[in-house]
Amino acid sequence: MLWHELTINTTEEAQEMISNFLHEMGADGVSIEESGSLNRKRDTSLGQLYDFPLNDIPEGEAVIKGYFADVANPGDLIAEVKPRIEELKTFDIDPGSYTMETKIVNEEDWATAWKQYFKPIRITNTLTIKPTWEEYTPAPEEKIIELDPGMAFGTGAHPTTSLCLRTLEKVIQGGEEVIDVGTGSGILAIGAMKLGAKHVLALDLDPVAVTCAQENIQLNGLEQDITVHLSDLLQVINRNAEGDDMAKLGITLPVKVVVANILAEVIMLFVDDVYNALEDGGTYIASGIYKNKEEAVEQALVAANFTIVEKNREDDWIAFVARKS
Repeated sequence: MLWHELTINTTEEAQEMISNFLHEMGADGVSIEESGSLNRKRDTSLGQLYDFPLNDIPEGEAVIKGYFADVANPGDLIAEVKPRIEELKTFDIDPGSYTMETKIVNEEDWATAWKQYFKPIRITNTLTIKPTWEEYTPAPEEKIIELDPGMAFGTGAHPTTSLCLRTLEKVIQGGEEVIDVGTGSGILAIGAMKLGAKHVLALDLDPVAVTCAQENIQLNGLEQDITVHLSDLLQVINRNAEGDDMAKLGITLPVKVVVANILAEVIMLFVDDVYNALEDGGTYIASGIYKNKEEAVEQALVAANFTIVEKNREDDWIAFVARKS
């Protein structure tokens, strides 16, 4: 089968928003390649091996590819996404001097080729992410997250995901009910259960992500411990307020922990909803925040009466740990 490949050369800062645009435009697959320079700072504190290929992508830039079927005029793809990329500038997200091009490729050239670069990676002291197609013998102390990310976000390789998993390892003490907002591949929900959570409610507005998360949860044998729901957090809070049967979602509001690895703009939009979903003293882990949004997110959290406990960093990304006062 032939596909239309739309390639966008842009910045790492803008990659998540642009990837979302491509999914919303109907892309059947999206790939992201960041700089493979050896000059890039990598966290090797746990003995991680970064088996990424070297490339000529400059530091701080990224190449995003979206794959589309049934496109009469490939130029329409560029015409549709260009104004959306330009609009990012109004939200202080810099797409750089981006370029775009299209070409036709065979399905086998992209559907599985990326898998050769996704290897088992130890993210925390105990959590290791293992692609389902890779053979791996874990050490006695390792907890394995089996993962096939499919078309959803979240392999653990991106700083925002690894920051969340490392933070969850410090926050989860055992027996917590957790809400994972924007679950993507389900990796954070699975990680929370592996670390000792009681139950996780995994939410996403993307049906593709919901399906992907459900499949990964089954791969890890956690169907009884993680409930995946097509929803946002506000719908869950309203459902609770109206007295609906929350038992079907596996948790009872308020919960002990909420984790959200999404865009800073979205984090700031529903900060009050998170506050309402947490019990007193509960913890909010907010990641997906690029450095230029750090101050704005912190102000939003403080304005909602959260106390900033700590900020964890990797590359130019930040994960906030906030507590409900």
